[in-house]
Amino acid sequence: MNVKLCIDAGIATVTLDRPEKMNALSEEMYADMTRIFADLQSDDSVRAVILTGAGKAFCSGSDVGGMANVDIISNRARMKGRYRMITNLVNIEKPVIAAVNGACVGIGFSVALACDLVIASDNAKFSQIFKKIGLVPDGGSIFFLVQQLGLARAKELVYTARMLPAEEAREWGLVTRVVPQAELEAAAQALARDLADSATYALGLAKKMFQSMYAPSLEALLETELLSQATARLTEDHKEGLAAFAEKRKPKFMGR
Repeated sequence: MNVKLCIDAGIATVTLDRPEKMNALSEEMYADMTRIFADLQSDDSVRAVILTGAGKAFCSGSDVGGMANVDIISNRARMKGRYRMITNLVNIEKPVIAAVNGACVGIGFSVALACDLVIASDNAKFSQIFKKIGLVPDGGSIFFLVQQLGLARAKELVYTARMLPAEEAREWGLVTRVVPQAELEAAAQALARDLADSATYALGLAKKMFQSMYAPSLEALLETELLSQATARLTEDHKEGLAAFAEKRKPKFMGR
């Protein structure tokens, strides 16, 4: 299994464990995360959650290997599955900390944004990389980015797909704290310990209050995302993006 769960003294640590692929999310990993986050919500022994990645990256996005032969019907089912994962993560009424090391791109960035707090190592880097394979952002990225950054900065990240270094992400308010790489695990554990020792139920209620301020809802945005991504997958630019990724070259997009 490429998603590991460890619960110790009220702290659940969920680890994306596919380091040879920079923790790119397979369909099985989406399913495992969906189940794990649902279970954590109902587990009263868990008071705080850490989400992290094994090896040199947090998450490099979705595994593009299975994208080439997806039609609009199967794509809808796939997207619905990953949206359940995101909404299960968002709706846990307990604080969730993303401990980000290395690359955090594509839907990996979406997953980090869905967490309550982000602690990043000094070598972490974030990118809305979707345009490089001819797709729109998914996993709720646009919803989270606009809420946290406003339209101008959200558009910059999506339109340029540039890498955002950890310190700049902290300055923008996307990251709570930046620590040396060797201190990331200890820093995340210390914060989780403080939260786990707090009034968990009150924190859960506060989390719901924060969510009530969002308009439109995350669910509405995800439905729009689904339709947009289904259309993007039919374009020649997406096919070219996948081919360029596989061949390790710069894509030649034609705008169709």
